[in-house]
Amino acid sequence: MNIIFAWALGGTEVVLILAVVLILFGAKKIPELAKGMGQGIKEFKKATKEVTDEIQNAPTETAAKPIAPAPANQTVAQSAPTNPPKA
Repeated sequence: MNIIFAWALGGTEVVLILAVVLILFGAKKIPELAKGMGQGIKEFKKATKEVTDEIQNAPTETAAKPIAPAPANQTVAQSAPTNPPKA
C-alpha cells in the first residue's frame, strides 16, 4: 500500500460516515447543515480575497505618499519662568 494514499477514505468508510450523519441529524437537517456550510465557505473565501487584495495594494498606497523631510536647523524654544522666586 502506498503511504501517500493511506489517509484516503474508501467507499465503505464514506457510506458509514454518511449513515452516521443521517442518524445523528436526520434527513430534514442535512440540507440546512449543507446550506450553512456553503455560506460559511463563501464568507471565508470572500474574507480571504479581501485580505490578499489589501496586502497586495498596501505597498502601492504607501509608496504613493511622499515622506516629507524633517526641517533642518529647527531649535526648540525653552520657556523661561514667568514669576521668578523672591528672596
